[in-house]
Amino acid sequence: MSNYSKLDSVRLLATLPHPCGYLPDEEATTVFVDPQTPIDQRLYSQLSDLGFRRSGTYLYRPQCANCRACVPVRVPVGLFRPSRSQRRCWKRNRDLEVFHVDSINTDEHYDLYARYIEHRHQDGEMYPPSRDQFQSFLTPAWGSTSYIELRVSGRLVATAVADVLTAGISAIYTFFDPDESHRGLGSYCILYEIECAKRLGLSSLYLGYWIEECHKMSYKRQFEPAEFLRDNRWSLGAS
Repeated sequence: MSNYSKLDSVRLLATLPHPCGYLPDEEATTVFVDPQTPIDQRLYSQLSDLGFRRSGTYLYRPQCANCRACVPVRVPVGLFRPSRSQRRCWKRNRDLEVFHVDSINTDEHYDLYARYIEHRHQDGEMYPPSRDQFQSFLTPAWGSTSYIELRVSGRLVATAVADVLTAGISAIYTFFDPDESHRGLGSYCILYEIECAKRLGLSSLYLGYWIEECHKMSYKRQFEPAEFLRDNRWSLGAS
């Protein structure tokens, strides 16, 4: 076991306060694991249980001075039961072909990503998209990373990036063809990742952070029951 297998060996660094990307008039501070720290799947999983997320080569967690709006959320897959609309979404996409691939660092994947950002996130921090941004955010693989393609008659319509942990799957990001929005591909990818976790005998799907006041994150409440991390304790329900 390496010296970094224990959480008390992890060195954390912090950003300076900066404008929050989700809530106006709020300042955000982010702590992240020292990039020099060797990260194996076990340590990554332990940090995920403490509310850390991965972005590119960084593991980070919000730690703001005056705000606790970012609440980590995960779905206990053994308890999950799809709603009627989610069952319809699954059925509506039965023509999809799903592939697990080794890399998405291609023109095809970047072009889809760029179209997604340009149509869906013009007010976000990732706009305008760039190839460098795409590569640094999504293409670094951690040994446990799964790249999931969704295709219709060979045409790429969605891509999901997920990390397999020791007890769950962390849903890193999903992007899809904005012209196929009627399919509900974002929801479908989450449903597919839940099924993947079940097949692997894993207990949870980590969905990142939920902010009650942020409309763009409201979809995460549609996957129930869900567990929320408050005061370093995971519990069912948001309160």
